[in-house]
Amino acid sequence: MAKKTAVSFTLNGSTVDVLVEPRELLIHTLRDKLAHTGPHIGCETTHCGACTVDLDGQSVKSCTILTVQCEETQVLTIEGFAKGGQLHALQEGFMQEHGLQCGFCTPGMITRAYRLLQEIPDPTEEEIRYWMAGNLCRCTGYQNIIKAIQYAARKLRGEVVETSHPLMAEVSL
Repeated sequence: MAKKTAVSFTLNGSTVDVLVEPRELLIHTLRDKLAHTGPHIGCETTHCGACTVDLDGQSVKSCTILTVQCEETQVLTIEGFAKGGQLHALQEGFMQEHGLQCGFCTPGMITRAYRLLQEIPDPTEEEIRYWMAGNLCRCTGYQNIIKAIQYAARKLRGEVVETSHPLMAEVSL
């Protein structure tokens, strides 16, 4: 058994200290030791993006980064998005535009979309497709996910936002 290493980082605004083996991946530390099960284990090869987290202002696939590399970093997972019982605009957008589908890929999608909107607050559809290319949805397609990100972008810019999804529009009435 390998000697464990103490690692300290900020997770969703709170400092955490964990003991990990040098080969332990961040996704396993988050899920198994810190009970943050939002990031999912999908392919474990960086292809699907279900494990995406924001690490020091960059999207990373937590299935291919060692926890020991996270010393003194800032990590944001889907658990850090809602504040005071209020959904983040991206979470609301995915709900309003029916971008959730089965939900397995959603935490990674939202986390990646968060970084996109930090970098490009008013993205075009082409820019959204480019940025989201590393996150796979195996349910149906990406159109509602794109609409959800556009919804969130408008809301974050302070615009009045209404859902484009016909069933959600009826629920909102």
